[in-house]
Amino acid sequence: MPGTLYLVPATLDFGVANPSPLPEVLPAHTLQVAARLSHWVCENAKSTRAFLKRVHELHPLALTLQEQDITELPHEVHKKGDHSGNFDASSLLQPALRGHDMGLISEAGMPAVADPGSSVVRAAHALGLKVVPLVGPVSLLLALAASGLNGQNFAFVGYLPQDAALRSQRIRELEALALKSGQTQLFIETPYRNSALLESLLQSLKPATRLAISSGLTLSNTQIRSDPVSAWKQRKTLLDKHLPAVFAIGA
Repeated sequence: MPGTLYLVPATLDFGVANPSPLPEVLPAHTLQVAARLSHWVCENAKSTRAFLKRVHELHPLALTLQEQDITELPHEVHKKGDHSGNFDASSLLQPALRGHDMGLISEAGMPAVADPGSSVVRAAHALGLKVVPLVGPVSLLLALAASGLNGQNFAFVGYLPQDAALRSQRIRELEALALKSGQTQLFIETPYRNSALLESLLQSLKPATRLAISSGLTLSNTQIRSDPVSAWKQRKTLLDKHLPAVFAIGA
């Protein structure tokens, strides 16, 4: 019998100095499944081993870290995403065809959601493998739920342009779409550029547009704020350059 592909969510504390205890963010069943798997497709092998080491402290691994079969997605897939369908991930799933259950994991959150991995899931379906997503934190949905913005109609648009002029233009385009359609617009940025993005948002958005920022989700120093742009401008807000954040705008 072929194996199952499990989508294993990782914690949202990748690269953070004070990680959250695993039981606070991942249910026991997710940790138990992760512990018994020994074949992985991942975004980064080093962070996957670090995650499994933490799992082992709660649930002994079926195989040692040295014995784990861990395969990284190709570099270009990792950096540019794999949603276009140009990458055939079938070769990565050969262990599942031989009967081994496998795990797909990213560095943080749910694989294939704002992270690479969709090509692996697509290949699993094409090969007739069972796909099972496990329960865990998804930063986009946590941020949306905490934003007070429209949770019935929303879109994730990834990263905004780094060029200041192009970024401002894109912000105004997303604002126009949000105000016209009521659709919440979600996006992210590399943590060390969070402050630059916030400054651009405050300069480009209309005073009445609502801006929500959620940083350090599931961590002890989580910060979530949702206010009209006019209110954001009235007080200085500093974003931690080490903490990942999700930005959202809407009516």
